[in-house]
Amino acid sequence: MFVLETIEERVRDRLIKYLSRDDTGIRKVVLKLFLSGGKFTTGDVYEHLNNADFDVSYRGVSAMVGLMNTRLGILSIDVTGDHNIYLLKEDYKNIVKSVLENY
Repeated sequence: MFVLETIEERVRDRLIKYLSRDDTGIRKVVLKLFLSGGKFTTGDVYEHLNNADFDVSYRGVSAMVGLMNTRLGILSIDVTGDHNIYLLKEDYKNIVKSVLENY
């Protein structure tokens, strides 16, 4: 029997797997930041994590945000200015919120 999986189910599964490898809690903090509804550059995310006492490099944060954009597919990116601006896609806010509440 062939079972079709919805996009929402795939995103939920990817998020759960992504968070299961989050030993420090950093990924959860970044997802909560994006869930807050703002638009953020890599620099904004880096500053947020530094203020939350995470020991991170700018390049590491850039890689993490880039991965969230490409692998998870939950971020929208604006590349028109000097810096890429990321925001959580509206369609995925409820899924991210649900996964964070239950994880």
